[in-house]
Amino acid sequence: MTLQKKVRVRFAPSPTGYLHIGGARSALFNYLFARKHGGDFLLRIEDTDRSRFVEDALTEIYDSMRWLGLDWDEGPLKGGEYGPYTQSERLHIYSKYAEKLLESAHAYRCFCTSQRLTALRESQEKAGGLTGYDRHCRELSTQQIEQNLNDKIPFVIRLKIPADRTISFEDLIRGHIEYKSEALDDIVLMKADGFPTYHMANVVDDHEMKITHVLRGDEWITSTPRHVLLYEAFGWEAPAFAHLPVILSPDGGKLSKRKGAASVMDYKRGGFLPDALFNFLAFLGWNPGDDREKMTRDELIAAFSLEQVSPKAAVLDEKKLEWVNGLYMAETSSLSLAKEVVPMWKEKGWVSADLSEDDSYLMKVVDLMKVRSKRITELAETAIYYFVDPAEYEEKAAKKNFNPQAADRLSLLMKELEAAADFTHPKLDELFRILAESQGLKTGDFIHPVRLAISGVSFGPGLFELMEVLGKDAVLRRITRAVEFINNQK
Repeated sequence: MTLQKKVRVRFAPSPTGYLHIGGARSALFNYLFARKHGGDFLLRIEDTDRSRFVEDALTEIYDSMRWLGLDWDEGPLKGGEYGPYTQSERLHIYSKYAEKLLESAHAYRCFCTSQRLTALRESQEKAGGLTGYDRHCRELSTQQIEQNLNDKIPFVIRLKIPADRTISFEDLIRGHIEYKSEALDDIVLMKADGFPTYHMANVVDDHEMKITHVLRGDEWITSTPRHVLLYEAFGWEAPAFAHLPVILSPDGGKLSKRKGAASVMDYKRGGFLPDALFNFLAFLGWNPGDDREKMTRDELIAAFSLEQVSPKAAVLDEKKLEWVNGLYMAETSSLSLAKEVVPMWKEKGWVSADLSEDDSYLMKVVDLMKVRSKRITELAETAIYYFVDPAEYEEKAAKKNFNPQAADRLSLLMKELEAAADFTHPKLDELFRILAESQGLKTGDFIHPVRLAISGVSFGPGLFELMEVLGKDAVLRRITRAVEFINNQK
């Protein structure tokens, strides 16, 4: 893609809810595109729908983007040459441009009441035809308009869609797209309360902020021909458009709260790392053209191109996200993970103090667990046996591994462990192997009951590494209790 001017893109969320995966993916693609081409990434808050404004949404949008590492170059909290970047602070700008459209006859005042519009829609639906405004006020005389204004009748301003036109544009992802003008109704540009609609504010702001490329969800494709007409009416050059593929739930349906449409901060609270979610989102509808599935941010920026974005729907696969997150957890420093997980352990009552950097035991626990955990929350929830002796044993595993022969083998093993001067995992591995050979048994005949005895479960990290971290005293104490448990079952 050859670019003639400096790239300027924007992410423009509405604070009507929290930042969800679809919005985050749009923001991320804009961010990657800007960084790839040495351009500017803007954040703009589209808050003109005051009836749906959510008080805490703005703060969470900012926090979500910061957590993901989507740092904006211009926008709220940053400033910039083309501010303000919050639409409710730009009402005078939209009003000025609306007047220009009225003067050039590209727009008109509509005095229709909500009751009339509701009745119109109901009759259209009953007739089974197209729904939309019937242009009742489009040809009002100057005298009628002046009389209505003198009578202070509320009005909206509508775009005058031209007749018998084919409106076309080139989508950088989907190619040539065109619409017949008769399929478009005269949309509202300015509401009766003086606030602009999305269409008016979007076009004016993109022009004023010198946006060169509009990368947004494909739900806005049907709005684009109207936007093209608005650019024409103003005599402005339209930006390039790229409509990103929709994201579907794992079952192929629409995303919902129960099917992947959680907020970005829900994913943070769910134990995902920002770099893992960043990597995962980048692959929702895009790929680098090779078999890579895990890339650094710099690699993603270098590889990103709109040519590699598919127009086909992307499926949000949380199992894949967990796999990616597991890869990132395995290579994240134990200290970094400990800062996240130790407060969770403290809340559960497993540790009594906050993390200190010289707490070697906690660091060893995290180091051993992180390579087998897919989420930070999983690491937090499955580590109980590092801090608390098992109060019970996994039922199915106990039936299989806790038998009278196991009690004898555990007692025999304890004598060897008590005499062991070296409790490191290589030496423990050697001890188990030699003991098993001397008894004509398999190493697993000792490993399985010991694991259950010291952890209460049949799975987890390498047994010998686990024993080394727990230490000789805890291991012997837990095996002693397991032997008592087995003997009591007789």
